Amino acid sequence: MKHKVLFLCTGNSCRSQMAEAIISARLGETWAAASAGTKPAGCVHPKALAALAEIGIQHSGRSKPVDEFRGVDFDLVVTLCDSAAEECPVWLGKGKRVHHSFPDPVIAGGTDNEVMQVFRRVRDDIEREMVKLLAQYR
Repeated sequence: MKHKVLFLCTGNSCRSQMAEAIISARLGETWAAASAGTKPAGCVHPKALAALAEIGIQHSGRSKPVDEFRGVDFDLVVTLCDSAAEECPVWLGKGKRVHHSFPDPVIAGGTDNEVMQVFRRVRDDIEREMVKLLAQYR
């Protein structure tokens, strides 16, 4: 039986989408990953999709509200930004809540290449930290 993890951020367009895709690709045999936002953007950021594609992950997620998962039992709920942690101080379902903040790559400035470098750095940090975190719960 797979463990279930929900990744939360504000817009559910970048960080939580990347976390969902990475865990599904890297740990999908033991973890079922989902993601949602406290204020969903309504789309997945193209640079997040491009950053995932660079590491061989094709993601077809959609931006979803956290309310879509009310009543669903998760083993772990991970907030990935400070705003989501403040807006979701209590998870009403089952599951341990963990907070691990990552910078929002959407607000990065600079050239297109410089912004893409921020998306890559956040992607790599999410992969390293979330794989390590979920390994503790096997």
